[in-house]
Amino acid sequence: MQSNKHPVDEVLPLGRLTALGLQHVLVMYAGAVAVPLIVGRALNLDHHQIAKLISADLFVCGLVTLIQAWGATRWFGIKLPVMMGVTFASVAPMISMAQTTGGTYGAGLIFGSVIGAGVISIAIAPFVSRMLRFFPPVVTGTIITVIGISLMRVGINWIFGNPVGPTAPNVVNPEYAKWLQEAQAMAGAPGSSLPPIPKGMSILPSIPNPKYADLSGVAISGIVLASILLITKFAKGFLANVAVLAGIVIGAIIATAMGFMTYEKVAQAEWFDFVMPFEIAAPVFDPILILTMTLVMIVVMIESVGMFLALGDMTSKEVTPDDLTRGLRTDGLGTLLGGIFNTFPYTSFSQNVGLVAVTGIQSRFVCVAGGIILIILGVLPKLGALVESLPTMVLGGAGLVMFGMVAATGIRILGNVDFRNNRYNGMIVAVSIGVGMIPLIAPSFRQWMPHAIHPLIESGILLASICAVALNVFFNGAKHDEAAIVQAARQADAH
Repeated sequence: MQSNKHPVDEVLPLGRLTALGLQHVLVMYAGAVAVPLIVGRALNLDHHQIAKLISADLFVCGLVTLIQAWGATRWFGIKLPVMMGVTFASVAPMISMAQTTGGTYGAGLIFGSVIGAGVISIAIAPFVSRMLRFFPPVVTGTIITVIGISLMRVGINWIFGNPVGPTAPNVVNPEYAKWLQEAQAMAGAPGSSLPPIPKGMSILPSIPNPKYADLSGVAISGIVLASILLITKFAKGFLANVAVLAGIVIGAIIATAMGFMTYEKVAQAEWFDFVMPFEIAAPVFDPILILTMTLVMIVVMIESVGMFLALGDMTSKEVTPDDLTRGLRTDGLGTLLGGIFNTFPYTSFSQNVGLVAVTGIQSRFVCVAGGIILIILGVLPKLGALVESLPTMVLGGAGLVMFGMVAATGIRILGNVDFRNNRYNGMIVAVSIGVGMIPLIAPSFRQWMPHAIHPLIESGILLASICAVALNVFFNGAKHDEAAIVQAARQADAH
């Protein structure tokens, strides 16, 4: 007897459901664990706390995926094959927050901004679809391009070493440090004619640091990158879809053989542990930081609308305004839950939307199975410890691909923008990208500006977003073109 169910609502046999759900998890896994690694290390958290971040992230990924794909009450869940994960759009502002204030207090500021943005996102979800006119492809393409370019700095630093700290390019000459220490001791001696050392005086690093750009680490990053490229070129089907994850595994094996990766942290971790709310840090609510994260969420939700419309087109299922509202409200709920469980903002993962197109499997229960698998992974601390143990040089080769693909996604979206007949579009892209690069190229530009607005202007993504929206309204007005938005979402299937 023929079923009257739409393919989206079809429940597949358990074995097939599990296998397809695992495929969705593997496709998104590398991107899902990258954000807690980036932010945790930017905050200078210890390895145990970073492992907790990873476990919490996987747990919330699964929980929010269940809500989005299965549905929860009439208020939440678009009930389409959607996998949820941390958005890379939030990474750059969170790194800026972490660099300003590190440690658990800085983590609390981030979690507070995420919770605040989540609450506001739930409230404004019904109105966001009406803002689509302000985010045509020329705007979203520009913003995503700037996101990718901003994140490339993280991947490059993973390869060579952070510009500050133990892996900085230069270190203080030990002879100079010894001289200053002796001079300080002499100045403090009774009867000394030497004036005291001025407060805050320090010696500039002047000799090359052997830990920076170590050739062994650079070689491992190169092997990871080459592995990803070779797998992408020559592998077929499922293996090609998880090329980044496979490259990381290859890099981990080589790093282990060379002694760069050890497993003491994995051995010490528990086999099973529940993720508890506010376990890493209590939230600290700062209005400016909440506003900053809310602006990021508005951009993310606009992108989600495009994804939902594209997914409805792929599955031949009508997506109504009420459906869009439920989906966007779930983005906000996921972000709220992320802050409560000490993780980050959540959105639909577009690479998984692309997988729906590639496999032709439209059942939303495949993503429900993926969500259950993610929850299980999130309560296995040894897995989080294993990911945290990965050396940065292994992640660096993969980071170039992951973050570069974000920039490439923006470029693909811009490829459908009319530059030939509309000369204003080129001006919008040019100026917005230039403004977005200011914090990247000249990070001290804000030193004479009011300190209260620093969190708002230190993110190139937010500057580029505001600039692109304002210039588009100035030059092109605010025209609504749903077909262009759907096409842009299709182009973003690798983001």
